[in-house]
Amino acid sequence: MVRALQMLPPQVEVEAVSSLYESPPQPPAPPPSYYNAAARVTTSLEPEALLRHLKRIERRLGRKDRARWSPRPIDLDIALYNDLTLETDTLTIPHPRIPERAFVLQPLLDLDANLTHPVTDERLDGLLGTLGEGTLVTVAGKNWFRGYA
Repeated sequence: MVRALQMLPPQVEVEAVSSLYESPPQPPAPPPSYYNAAARVTTSLEPEALLRHLKRIERRLGRKDRARWSPRPIDLDIALYNDLTLETDTLTIPHPRIPERAFVLQPLLDLDANLTHPVTDERLDGLLGTLGEGTLVTVAGKNWFRGYA
């Protein structure tokens, strides 16, 4: 994850990184557990170009095209892009499963406690409250990336 964040510039500048969390895989994905974090970034890239940049980083870090839900070394997603809503063949913004994933909601809330879902206008903290944190475990606080930046 550190290497992925380091590989974002110069096209993408990291402004802040959430705490680092560990969570069990979402069924039907097999073990092992996953590490999760969110980053607030700035970029001049349009969403599709940003996605291509993220996929290049994934490949450079060893991700192979495998069956859906299979273990992978890295998975970079665009959860939100300002208040944009977008649906193409390759990209949906906001990420369609944000409301059902504590491991996405909590890192986003670390970056901005007042975030709302751009489609439903629901507060993300309310969505997390409905889900509960479940088995989300904080591995490292918000400053975990600073030593590697």
